[in-house]
Amino acid sequence: MTDPTAARRARFAAVVRGEPVDLAEACLLIGAEADPSLDFGPCRAELDRLAAAVAAELAEPPDDADPSRAAAVLALVLGARAGFRGSQADYGDLRSSLLDQVLRRRRGLPILLSAVWTEVGRRAGLPVYGVALPGHFVVGIGDPDGAFVLADPFDGGRLMTETDARAVALAAGGSPDDPHLLLPAPPHAILLRILNNIRGWAQGPHPAMAPAPGPVTVPVPERTWTQLWAVELSLLLPRHPAVLRRERGALLAQTGDFPGGAAELDAFADLVGPIDRELADVVRREARAARSRLN
Repeated sequence: MTDPTAARRARFAAVVRGEPVDLAEACLLIGAEADPSLDFGPCRAELDRLAAAVAAELAEPPDDADPSRAAAVLALVLGARAGFRGSQADYGDLRSSLLDQVLRRRRGLPILLSAVWTEVGRRAGLPVYGVALPGHFVVGIGDPDGAFVLADPFDGGRLMTETDARAVALAAGGSPDDPHLLLPAPPHAILLRILNNIRGWAQGPHPAMAPAPGPVTVPVPERTWTQLWAVELSLLLPRHPAVLRRERGALLAQTGDFPGGAAELDAFADLVGPIDRELADVVRREARAARSRLN
């Protein structure tokens, strides 16, 4: 019998290694980790419906030299009419990082709202792409090497100037003069940032407890399981920080898989040993501590 989790992970790995990457499909597969019963069909249909509304409003494709018309129509359909936007309260809600929930609630983090814009735009034949500003995520519409405009889906599609964008970067501690600042964000970087947001949410305090699916004798906080699947999906991306393997090892041990956690920690220590022997020694001690909890 096929393991549904393994099948989902295999599908995610295939999607993120595809060319081009189907961002909506990858985001829905992330959502299926939180809700394994998730039906992708209504989500795809909603993106198609929104794209049809954009195309109908446009009547004909905008002039490539004037992307502001496309931006205005996207803001009208997605912001004013559909009500997609965000607020500070959305940062503390896991649903704000899950595409299916964002499509249902019309609320989300900047990066998920931007994913809605890019996926609707793609379906409508518009050149929309994500722009990963430090501390905030927006979209570009047009030719990133030519005429383009910037819009903030978190604020209903408010137009931004390049000066605005550079000010956002500076306020977040980034470099406003970075030559890559306004370039399209690669899909893998977008997905890693989404998963990092989920990991960040999971590392916060949470009173809810979930039953552990493995041989654990005590309940494990729900957020620990969420953090674990977010890490494991991140490790399936073609490019990811190697330190995530250490995090996965620690999380496996926390959920009661002491042998698996120790093995992952040892593997990370072997990886970093030639570069940082002191860190490798620390991680090997963590692996021994995990094994010592076997009984």
